[in-house]
Amino acid sequence: MNAYSAIVTKRDTRAFAPRPVPDEVLRRILQAGRMAGSSKNTQPCRFVVLRSPERRAALAACGDFAKHMPDAPLCIAVVLTPGGGAFDAGRAAQNMMVAAWAEGVTSCPTSMHHPACARETLSLPADHHVAIVLAMGYPAATGNDRPGRARLPLDGYVHWEQWDGRRE
Repeated sequence: MNAYSAIVTKRDTRAFAPRPVPDEVLRRILQAGRMAGSSKNTQPCRFVVLRSPERRAALAACGDFAKHMPDAPLCIAVVLTPGGGAFDAGRAAQNMMVAAWAEGVTSCPTSMHHPACARETLSLPADHHVAIVLAMGYPAATGNDRPGRARLPLDGYVHWEQWDGRRE
């Protein structure tokens, strides 16, 4: 799958097959996250991989909409070091999700609504915080077949030269 196809066909998924993600696939996913650009090349993201069902369940308790996390074969917490910004974390997360999808692994980004809980659960230093958690795994045979919501047309997103500018 080429990069464009991976980007335009990727959809968030909350239903996973119990099949584990092989180490070599996980390594490529993590490498894609590591290679994301960052502001001034500060490289502020670190990743905590959770494969244990108990650890995934404990971290899921830190998010209000994280019920799917214990069922995912793995989760990756994107952690920001001091000075790291949400944009840097988003770039790393998106790289990992697109790389995963190119490998046939689906994902769902999950917010941690209780940051102190997430920090404590992962035993992070006090000045680090979880930006996002990616639940990942191979798609379930059923549960992922719901139609996606229609997207706005490109003309609804793009403005030219100024807000009310439309391409002639």
